[in-house]
Amino acid sequence: MALETSVIQDKLTNKFGDNVTEFNQIKDIFTFEVAPDSMNDVMRFLKEDSVLRFNFLTDLCGVHYPDNEKDKQFAMVYHMHNWVDNIRIRFKSFLNGDNPEIDTVTNLFLSANWQERETYDFYGIIFKGHPQLKRILNMDEMVSFPLRKEFPLEDGGRTDKDDRFFGRTTDNR
Repeated sequence: MALETSVIQDKLTNKFGDNVTEFNQIKDIFTFEVAPDSMNDVMRFLKEDSVLRFNFLTDLCGVHYPDNEKDKQFAMVYHMHNWVDNIRIRFKSFLNGDNPEIDTVTNLFLSANWQERETYDFYGIIFKGHPQLKRILNMDEMVSFPLRKEFPLEDGGRTDKDDRFFGRTTDNR
């Protein structure tokens, strides 16, 4: 019998209480939120529990939400896969905008090493305990993090572009 999402939710809430919340089925993926201080323990439990068996870290990435309250301006998103039951899950940990830090998961999955370095390089999220956290794709001298939404994508002073021709205005006269 396949692993039911209710079993995943029950096991997580029994073990971690309010540190795991917002359970939701979005399309085909069961999702939830994890408090950043508990993220490493939750991931270890998901990996090592004999019923859950989420033994593959598919992906991890950062997200910047500059319009959110200060404690939720960054998020780390993790995707894990249980190959035995062919179940995928996604969970998020929201991070503070002034100090985006979270524990590394390289102690659980070596594949996280490169992905955490990439996330640091583009979002500036610090992974505490990472064995070699440094820029991986951008120049070392770079002081900003290019995927943060702190800078406008286009120069507002450009006069050579007319938004009417790009469908960006409702009035197309």
